[in-house]
Amino acid sequence: MVVFAHPDDEMGCSGTVASWTKQGTQVLFVVCTNGDKGTEDPEMTPERMARTREREMRDAARVLGVQEIVFLGYPDGELEDTRKLRGEIVREVRRFRPDAVLCQDTISRNPHNHRDHRICAMVTLDALFPYARDPLHFREFTQEGLQPHKVGIVLCWGTGQPTEFADVSAAMETKIESMLCHRSQFLERPSRDPNREPGEFMRQNARQIGEQAGFEYAEAFRKIEFRI
Repeated sequence: MVVFAHPDDEMGCSGTVASWTKQGTQVLFVVCTNGDKGTEDPEMTPERMARTREREMRDAARVLGVQEIVFLGYPDGELEDTRKLRGEIVREVRRFRPDAVLCQDTISRNPHNHRDHRICAMVTLDALFPYARDPLHFREFTQEGLQPHKVGIVLCWGTGQPTEFADVSAAMETKIESMLCHRSQFLERPSRDPNREPGEFMRQNARQIGEQAGFEYAEAFRKIEFRI
């Protein structure tokens, strides 16, 4: 199960996801916001932007081999640490019952991280431990038949403190192909350098991470293990 703030944030772990789905792993995407502010065009409306981002997200998921997406639909930039958001993530954990969860990290390698990313990461980790685990948390879900579920492993990407590296060399082109589905973010922004090949920054980043682990291309994660 992969939980992230905006359509396109999955790019931080998309090589790993592509590698896993190719091996037959079932993956669920949970997208917290609709990305309706993700544009530099003052003539764009939030409603049109949200429709565009959802379509792009579905296209990218197909490339990655992900068959199920849940859109929580929060406005871009407005995630809050609330019982409602925490409960929506708990519901998906209890329904999907994942072996592992991937999410953004609360500790970013960047000097400043998008607020939605920080909130999404914190709420996801809280949802996993202890809320999804204990039957008296969100007891209404338990009474519906969504029994508690214990997730032992979380992999946080975008981290400033990596402990695990995934070799994505064989999945690098799929990673780039899925990124290009997010046209509004990576191909159509006026601030994009027209002389820079769109996938090159992803190759460069994955190459730099790979150098730390002895791989051609890699993704980095901070691994959290919960007692189960």
